[in-house]
Amino acid sequence: MNTFTITHHDGGTQARCGVLHTTHGPVETPVFMPVGTQATVKAMTPAELVELDYQIILGNTYHLFVRPGVELIERCGGLHRFMGWERAILTDSGGFQVMSLAKLRKVTDEGVHFQSHLDGTRLFLGPKEAMEIQRRLGSDIAMVLDECPPYPCDREYACQAVERTLSWAALCARQPRADGQWVFGIVQGGVHRDLRASCATELVKLGFDGYAIGGVSVGEGPELIAQGVADSVDHLPWERPRYLMGVGMFGQMVAAVARGVDMFDCVTPTRLARHGTAFTRLGRVAIKAAVWKEDQRPIEEGCGCYACTHFSRAYVRHLLNANEVLGVRLLSMHNLYRFGEFVGEMRAAIRANTFATFCERHRDVDRVVPAAELMD
Repeated sequence: MNTFTITHHDGGTQARCGVLHTTHGPVETPVFMPVGTQATVKAMTPAELVELDYQIILGNTYHLFVRPGVELIERCGGLHRFMGWERAILTDSGGFQVMSLAKLRKVTDEGVHFQSHLDGTRLFLGPKEAMEIQRRLGSDIAMVLDECPPYPCDREYACQAVERTLSWAALCARQPRADGQWVFGIVQGGVHRDLRASCATELVKLGFDGYAIGGVSVGEGPELIAQGVADSVDHLPWERPRYLMGVGMFGQMVAAVARGVDMFDCVTPTRLARHGTAFTRLGRVAIKAAVWKEDQRPIEEGCGCYACTHFSRAYVRHLLNANEVLGVRLLSMHNLYRFGEFVGEMRAAIRANTFATFCERHRDVDRVVPAAELMD
């Protein structure tokens, strides 16, 4: 039986700690899930992710459906065995691609007709197909198929997306699932408070194992992101896990955790690593900058990650500027270490009943750090 146990509740906010009990082990919340769209977290091995103590990662139904195909993954023993990952996996349904691949798809009430972004092959992904693929992949948490509207969009479009999301969610709820597989509903509604409230309320009636807040961080500013979270989470049951999709900057996670959100995913730590950005306690640092050419200090002083305990800024900068894969790997290791450390700090503050103070201390946590601050 799928269970979510709330173990601590911060007295000054709605923040809480909990444990998701999955077939592939427990997942402590609040949790950040590294994105493994193509059955891999870019530049990282499963063993390295285990060493960093990540308990769950994310895969993508649409992309795995297109390549290498669910049949191959199934013949290889399911997604866990195929990618050599023994801990939990959440699979997104492909709903985000409804928005991101807008030029290559046609949405109907039955589902989405895609033209493959790889070779133009025509594909169809509806509620039944999305759930069947996720069942065959064997993920621990499967997401319903939803329609994620872009930002900006008019109210009529947002209403239509909510109607489709609810219709598809009802179909998804009735589909077979893998043994022990959780199924999460997804709240849509754009920037419209009443649409998000009604969508959340109707999803709860369907009785999902958990609920996600979708359609945020799709181009709108920070204030609208925060408003979208508030407009959704207040209508979701306290005893179920809440997942904010596609959001992963530290400040955004802190604000959402304070509202009672438990789960996050984002490509940020690995994507920005590929562009030469390090996440540190002081903020974001551009490691490719010329100022670090001869700097023998680690990426972040006092950091315990493999990259920081073995290599200098000068070396990592050299690798990045020489387009050596090791540079991306080392900076990805560091960023994922910092993300795991940060989420652990949030859990510790909740357990200590000091999360409101934690929020105050981390108001500027995502700032870009001027090189001069790090020169001394």
